[in-house]
Amino acid sequence: MTDDRLIVALDVPDAHAGLTLAERIGDAAAFYKIGLGMLTGGGLALARELKDEHGKRIFLDMKLFDIGATVEAAVRGLARFDLDFLTVHGDPHVVRAAREGAAGSQTRILAVTILTSLDRADLDASLIRAGDVADVAVDRASRAFEAGADGVIASPQEAALIRALPEADGRLIVTPGVRPAGAALGDQKRVATPAQAIAAGADHVVVGRPVWQAEDPRAAALAIQAELASPQARHPNA
Repeated sequence: MTDDRLIVALDVPDAHAGLTLAERIGDAAAFYKIGLGMLTGGGLALARELKDEHGKRIFLDMKLFDIGATVEAAVRGLARFDLDFLTVHGDPHVVRAAREGAAGSQTRILAVTILTSLDRADLDASLIRAGDVADVAVDRASRAFEAGADGVIASPQEAALIRALPEADGRLIVTPGVRPAGAALGDQKRVATPAQAIAAGADHVVVGRPVWQAEDPRAAALAIQAELASPQARHPNA
């Protein structure tokens, strides 16, 4: 079976391009992320097609943030698509509302801690409290878990600290900002390799450009799968 710890981000313009990419990758990936960039390009239709016709798992990365009633209604509607993961911002009121909206479905709510494209200067510009980025991310993860999140989105650099939280027991840690050795960082600032992320405590790694920009996306995905199968990627709870 294909290792579903690898989530390939379909950060391409529309559903047609996404389906073409998924077909090129074939059985080298079993789990796909569809984000905001594709929402108006048929993203939800692609999610349904990949799940229903190709047997893939789906992570819908919407990063929802609004008043509780609006978040609850949005999640209730999205959960009808039989999603595996859905992201919301990690603010406790948002997480609680999302849990209400997902009630009765199999959709797991993942709370965003601090985006992997941000560093301390970015947090200062956004008036987010002082302190090391990792400390802020861990605090947000803890509060999200207390509010009922099934898991969190965090950089690989915070994965070990979050995994050590007592309230993280049985919860998911999903890490974007993952780059195979030698890959360009792009707009990511807090990164690690796939093996490093899993060894630090992540359950899933999200990889986008190193796969979809590769000349051979299937080969790129297979290389990551091989790294995840290596002893260096041993999960701390294994």
